[in-house]
Amino acid sequence: MATKTYDVVVAGGGHNGLTAAAYLSRAGLSVLVLERLDHVGGAAISAQAFEGFPTRLSRYSYLVSLLPEQIRTDLGLDIELGSRQTASYSPFLDGTDPTGLLVETPEGEATAASFRAATGSDDEYAAWQSFYAEVATLAAVVAPTLTDPLPTGSALKARLGAESRIWRDLVERPLGEAIERRFSDDLVRGVVATDALIGTFAGLGDPSLIQNRCFLYHLIGNGTGEWRVPVGGMGAVTGAITKAARAGGAEILTSARVTSIRGGASGEGAEVTWTDADGEHTVAAGHVLSGLAPFVLDGLLGRTPDPATKPQGAQLKINMLLDRLPRLRSGEDPKVAFAGTLHLGESYSQIEKAYAEAAAGSVPTEMPGEVYCHSLTDPSILGDVPAGTQTLTYFGLHAPASLFDDPATREERKALALERAIASLDQHLVDPIASVVAHDPAGNACIEAKIPQEIEADLAMPGGHIFHGDLAWPWAPDDADLSTPAARWGVATDIGSVLLCGSGARRGGAVSGLGGHNAAQAILELR
Repeated sequence: MATKTYDVVVAGGGHNGLTAAAYLSRAGLSVLVLERLDHVGGAAISAQAFEGFPTRLSRYSYLVSLLPEQIRTDLGLDIELGSRQTASYSPFLDGTDPTGLLVETPEGEATAASFRAATGSDDEYAAWQSFYAEVATLAAVVAPTLTDPLPTGSALKARLGAESRIWRDLVERPLGEAIERRFSDDLVRGVVATDALIGTFAGLGDPSLIQNRCFLYHLIGNGTGEWRVPVGGMGAVTGAITKAARAGGAEILTSARVTSIRGGASGEGAEVTWTDADGEHTVAAGHVLSGLAPFVLDGLLGRTPDPATKPQGAQLKINMLLDRLPRLRSGEDPKVAFAGTLHLGESYSQIEKAYAEAAAGSVPTEMPGEVYCHSLTDPSILGDVPAGTQTLTYFGLHAPASLFDDPATREERKALALERAIASLDQHLVDPIASVVAHDPAGNACIEAKIPQEIEADLAMPGGHIFHGDLAWPWAPDDADLSTPAARWGVATDIGSVLLCGSGARRGGAVSGLGGHNAAQAILELR
């Protein structure tokens, strides 16, 4: 029996759940947040990953683009986001001659010269500029709508113009078609394609267009698509949102595992049960907001989720601490090459080959992935460490959970994936990673790798899917029923008193706060 009643109970204390709690508590509603772990933040945390080093890594999520300025202003969030001096660097071997493709932030003559040297003419850079200028027009139309009720797809298309080429290329046809038509160079094609495959297991010609949706989200953040480093680590983002929620009066409980959610028979009101060190507790609520993955929510609602619908993550995450940055065979300054996104094995043909191998059940021969060195942009995360120490994070593509499903071969396959990921970096280095990696007091190399099953175990993300499931278009279908606030804001479930507020909400993916913002707006619209 419920012992207390709240206006809203939030299941899950990730950054989205905390964002919802901040908005609603500041509006005068009574809010309870229940978090399974002993800390809030979910994937948006900083952690001391290596014994003997105070360095706090953004362990699971790395960069911020989609967090709207409006949310930062509304909640008074004291968050600093640092721009990276390099957008990307893509080392490659031209025969036996090591070289690389540099893209600056902002792009300048060095970028143009790099394209010219890598491709043999100015044509590819002209195609690059034209393509991303068109992407920017789409971003300028879509980005401002992310904190509004859902527009329809046809309404957005009309704003671009009925004959918009970029709408056709990104929304109506598989992304690979546009890349192959608009670019000629294999490496340039691959660098463009990578944004479509973050945590998303698909071929670039997949007719489902899940790769297109992933690409779109990665290019529309605040209308610019720039991915920035949270100063102080990702935990600083969560810390600021938590502070705003507590300042509004939200009650936040950690080590509180939600075990069931029951919607009212008439679709009004709900009850939530959780357990903690003191036993089992039940409270009533006008509404429940779920920051949990929809697949997990189904189980808490007393349903039996269909295993066939379980999301499947598709990434290999590696965190490292280095004594110093390694030198590159291309001769590029490591502080330039590692300052942005370092693309590895990500030419178009390499990406497609890796997808085919993984789809056939094999760990890709050459793992495609990208590397970030956050400490170049934000040295504050290092703490008191020897001079030269740097963080290094690898995000591998086409590493679906299915590759590691068999417990009998899981560790062997994980070790193989790690070995191949490091090899994809080492081939471009004068100094192999093993020669520059830091070691803890026990002599262990400061390298931490996580496959999707470990992400699921750590964060309760089903299948280790970093978006809680495949991303949806950030607009409503033309025939959608938008008659309720929850539907209009993209947060509805089939129970009127239970709404989504996490990455599983439409427009909820990445560290954006949008799932929480939009769920809160739906609740406030009802009052």
